[in-house]
Amino acid sequence: MLKRIVRSRAVQESLGFLLARYLRLVERTNRLVLDPPDVYDRVGPLMPVIVAMWHGQHFMIHFARRPQDPTAALISRHGDGEFNAIALRHLGIEPIRGSGALGRKVREKGGSAALRSMLRALNDGRMVVLTADVPKRARVCGEGIVTLARMSGRPIVPAAVATSRRIDFKSWDRASIGLPFGRGAMVIGDPVHVAPDADPAALEAARRQVEIGLDAVHARAYALLDDKDPGAGLSAAREAAMAGR
Repeated sequence: MLKRIVRSRAVQESLGFLLARYLRLVERTNRLVLDPPDVYDRVGPLMPVIVAMWHGQHFMIHFARRPQDPTAALISRHGDGEFNAIALRHLGIEPIRGSGALGRKVREKGGSAALRSMLRALNDGRMVVLTADVPKRARVCGEGIVTLARMSGRPIVPAAVATSRRIDFKSWDRASIGLPFGRGAMVIGDPVHVAPDADPAALEAARRQVEIGLDAVHARAYALLDDKDPGAGLSAAREAAMAGR
C-alpha cells in the first residue's frame, strides 16, 4: 500500500518538484570553482557534447549545465527514476528514459530505444548527459557511451561535481547529494573522440580513456575541496581486478 502511494503520480510530481527546488538551493548557496577556469570556452565550440559521469553523480551533475545549453539526460525506467525525471523537467532538462545493461537485459532496460532518443537529441543540437557505468558495476565504463559517440560523431566530455558539505550514501555507487552553504567544484576533463569507423580495439581504447578521465576529474574535484572522493575505493577495486586478469 505504501509503495503504491509513494509511486502514485501526484506523490511523484510533488517529490520531483521538491527535489528540483532543493537542488537549486544547493547550487545557489555553494561557491562553485570551475576547473579549468575557461571550461565553457573550451567546451563551447564542441557542442553538442556527450557529458559522461559516474553513477552517484546524478543529483549534482546538473550544476555543469549553463542555462543556455539545451540538454537531455538519461534516466532509468525504474520506478524510483520517475521523480528524478520530473525533477529534471523542472530544471529545464529533457529526461530520456532507459538505462545501460549487460547482455540480454539491454532491451528490457530500454537501452536500444534510449540510444535512438539520445542520437536524435544530439542531432537536434542538445547536449546529452549520461552515466558511463551500468547499474551494479560502479566505475566500470560500459560500451554504450562510446557506441553513442561513434554513431553520433560527438565527443565525450568527462565531468564531476562535488561539494564540501554533502551526504554520502552507502549505496553500490557511493551516491552523494550536496548540502547548502558550502563550497563546490566542477571539473571537466579532456574530450574523448571516437571515429565513426572505430573497430573493437579502438572502441576499447576509447572506453578505457573515458574510465581514466572520469577517475581523474573526480579525484581533482575532491582535491579542490581538500577532501577525498568517497567512491575512490570502487575505482581502486576495478584496477586491482584488471591487474589480476
